[in-house]
Amino acid sequence: MEKKDEFKSFVRKNPSLVKYVKNGEKTWQSFYEIYDLYGEDDSVWNDYLKKEENKGTVNVVKNNTTVGDFFNFLKGIDLNSLQETVSSLQRVLGVFGDLTSKNTETKKEEYKPRPLYKHFDD
Repeated sequence: MEKKDEFKSFVRKNPSLVKYVKNGEKTWQSFYEIYDLYGEDDSVWNDYLKKEENKGTVNVVKNNTTVGDFFNFLKGIDLNSLQETVSSLQRVLGVFGDLTSKNTETKKEEYKPRPLYKHFDD
């Protein structure tokens, strides 16, 4: 039981391992077996922990945008697909509006039975 609790604390210290399990690359069982065989200070963990460190440095936000960058972004937009998307959204909103409108109560005509001794032409 103690080894299992140590493994849980190791995973809490290294949350990048969760991504490997969510992506389906590894299972918790395989990580636990590696932990049980090698411990937490072995070089086998370098493959799993360094990849996350490298990914973290790539997420740098670029604040120096120019007007040219903006126009290049606009050039990359496909206007036909944008128009199709907007029209499909309009249709969805129209259907949704029809379903939720309060004025859609339809009055049904009450059934009036024909008198028993009356013919159609009378």
